[in-house]
Amino acid sequence: MRRTLHQYYEDSLKRKIMLKTGKYGLGVVVLLTLILSGCGYYFPHVYNGPAHVVYMPNWKNRTNKLGLDNNIYQSLARWFQKSQAIDLTKDKTKADLTLSGEIISIDLPSVSWDGVSDATSTKVKLTVRYSLKDIKTGVVLWDVSGKLYTADYSVKTASAVSDDQAIGQIIEDLSEDIYIGTLSKIRKQQQQKPGN
Repeated sequence: MRRTLHQYYEDSLKRKIMLKTGKYGLGVVVLLTLILSGCGYYFPHVYNGPAHVVYMPNWKNRTNKLGLDNNIYQSLARWFQKSQAIDLTKDKTKADLTLSGEIISIDLPSVSWDGVSDATSTKVKLTVRYSLKDIKTGVVLWDVSGKLYTADYSVKTASAVSDDQAIGQIIEDLSEDIYIGTLSKIRKQQQQKPGN
């Protein structure tokens, strides 16, 4: 099969366009990488700074819901395992920071109503307080008092199992907030140290 000069010319143009498009695509990727790395963007779930050991005693549980303090401890431990630079300990003498907390109250359940006075959903409420303290300096890096967490679920599924699922969701949200907040406070503390 013979090709005409016109066909060679069209093929040549297609190759040049593909090369230019590939170069532009590569250029865009390189440019985005430089912009994101140079603008100070960081991932809040990741901490790569100096290693820290956090002493975390069991929280005081002022509610009648047994085991709630243990569930919070386990959830926080799972979150802190995401960071290779932060370890949790039960031995205060080995720690740099103390993360302590208290479960103030739990409300199981309250009911939401629609416009016709029919119950539509229930709401589990958990109130906690927690603080992060530098052991060496005694400085409180973060203090949160009276933080309310809630979870809703449908009345159709209302049961003790639903309560436990709602509490599980609250504990997961609480643990994520504390983990990200702790990383944020550690980063801020590192930036304030002389020489940084």
